[in-house]
Amino acid sequence: MTDVATNTTIQAAEGEARFGDYVQLLKPRVMSLVVFTALVGLFVAPVSVSPMVGFTAILFIALGAGASGALNMWYDADIDRVMRRTAKRPVPAGKVAPGEALSLGLWLSAISVAMLGLATNWMAAGLLAFTIFFYAVIYTMWLKRATPQNIVIGGAAGAFPPVVGWVAATGAVSFEAILMFGLIFMWTPPHFWALALFMKSDYHEARVPMLTVTHGRAETRRQILIYTVLLVPVALGLGFTAVAGPVYLAAAIVLNAFFLKGAWDIWRRNEAVAEADGYATEKRFFRFSLYYLFLHFGALLADAGLRSWGMA
Repeated sequence: MTDVATNTTIQAAEGEARFGDYVQLLKPRVMSLVVFTALVGLFVAPVSVSPMVGFTAILFIALGAGASGALNMWYDADIDRVMRRTAKRPVPAGKVAPGEALSLGLWLSAISVAMLGLATNWMAAGLLAFTIFFYAVIYTMWLKRATPQNIVIGGAAGAFPPVVGWVAATGAVSFEAILMFGLIFMWTPPHFWALALFMKSDYHEARVPMLTVTHGRAETRRQILIYTVLLVPVALGLGFTAVAGPVYLAAAIVLNAFFLKGAWDIWRRNEAVAEADGYATEKRFFRFSLYYLFLHFGALLADAGLRSWGMA
């Protein structure tokens, strides 16, 4: 396997990179989730911050997320080139040289951490630095290629943003922040394993030890159900804390009922039937999992808004 991670002399094969190519390095879709959950963590915290400080905090948390994405694309270019889902990313497509992606990731990491510390507090900056390190080094460079538990442990990187937002406002970690972390952490395995069920060939060809590759689809279906069952009490438990209210609790009950039903349907699926219908149930569950997380955090935001208006 070509070690593109260390080859920083490769020139872009299709001429100079465009601005949009550098934006793609930052994984804007992933960044949108990071920004939203961090914003909720900041907004629902019991300590209010000025609009300027809040905007600055979210801006640099977003840049930190983008830095993680660029470092991930730099290191994973060999894997991305093999997988259909990622082959058109800027580095494997030859639009951005690996060295440029690495430089962008390192510079954005330094800027985002330093500026978040100056704008808010150094505990938040330290958590952001650890999040970038965890995603770029612990997950990308180690776990992703070493163990089928890559998504389980690596999911912590995506679960930190609401905690960073909370700490940016309060300067401390609380039980509510831990539960927001737990919600994303427990959601991550069923979300990505559902994707892996209908993208198994990509992971197999790239030699990524995803659970579907190492243990098969039947075990993956079982693990999706197990983690969904473990997720439900975390999601509902958050509804009984000070950051939640009637909107969140109602949304959590409905969303988790549907999510649990979806995981149950996936577990009961016969592989031959799933393949015959193009993994329709798995794809539907994966799409719903995206709405699941956004709606949970959106409900927290709605309850915070009601409290600010004295309506809850």
